[in-house]
Amino acid sequence: MRLVRRHPLAEPWENMLNAPDRAASGGTRSTDSTRSALDPLAATVPAASLRPRRRRSKGREAIAPIAAFAAAGLLVSIATFAHPATASAQTVSVGTTIASSPAATVSAGDDSGSDASTRLFETTRAQADARAAKIVATAGSVLGSVKGKVDTAPLVSSIAALANYPYLDTTTVQTLTTTAQAVTTTAQAQAAAVDKAAADAAAAAAAAAAAAAQAAADAQALSATPDGARSVAAQMAADQYGWGSDQFQCLDSLWTKESGWNYQAENAGSGAYGIAQSLPGSKMASVADDWATNAITQITWGLDYIARGYGTPCSAWSHSQSVNWY
Repeated sequence: MRLVRRHPLAEPWENMLNAPDRAASGGTRSTDSTRSALDPLAATVPAASLRPRRRRSKGREAIAPIAAFAAAGLLVSIATFAHPATASAQTVSVGTTIASSPAATVSAGDDSGSDASTRLFETTRAQADARAAKIVATAGSVLGSVKGKVDTAPLVSSIAALANYPYLDTTTVQTLTTTAQAVTTTAQAQAAAVDKAAADAAAAAAAAAAAAAQAAADAQALSATPDGARSVAAQMAADQYGWGSDQFQCLDSLWTKESGWNYQAENAGSGAYGIAQSLPGSKMASVADDWATNAITQITWGLDYIARGYGTPCSAWSHSQSVNWY
């Protein structure tokens, strides 16, 4: 048989812990007869005088559990002194368990944050790729419309760089997309400016043509009369040949003699026709086909004929005075 050595302090505390059980079972409570035998006065003391003692006994019964808990605490302390390594190990184990709980919580939080970051990255990537694809398509369309109007080298370069967006990181895709969009907008603006300039030029040319046509119509209407023909001829001689008023006086005398400045004048004998009396009249077709009805066509041909044949109207007039023709 193995002998168990009891700690010297254990027995008093065990008695204290077992006291409530003995009190409850009546194992240590004396019977009335025994109390009477031990205490001759007990038989003579009224029962009512014993009630306070019972209440005090009940108070001790309430205090007993508290004392039991205190005793248990003391035993734990004693065990700690007796086996410090075991207590330390248990403390470390408990501490480790407690400390590991927040770490597990943080780990779970990290996993949740990682999933959110991954979703955000994937969304950003998808948006960047969609925007890049749209800009590549738009830039390609703009390239076709501005070719031949502006320098397309920057636009071609930006499209080529962005076309590889599926193989590029998100930041690079976003940067190249912004650049391509800016270059595309610039090319569109430049092409629009070129188109506007061309439209303005066309409008100006059309306006000038209209003005010229109106002036010609006005001049033709004016030249249909002898005085109007003189006015038109004087202006044309000054503008086209630099002939001043002295030369025009000679011209006026010459053509007054030939036709009287009548665009319908016709020489029945020779067949000469018009203000300048072209012989035949069909020669004036070198200027315009309307030579028979348009005084300006006739004046244009007559001024050129004098310049080529005589140099000046006064020379032609002098010749006409000498030989009666020019």
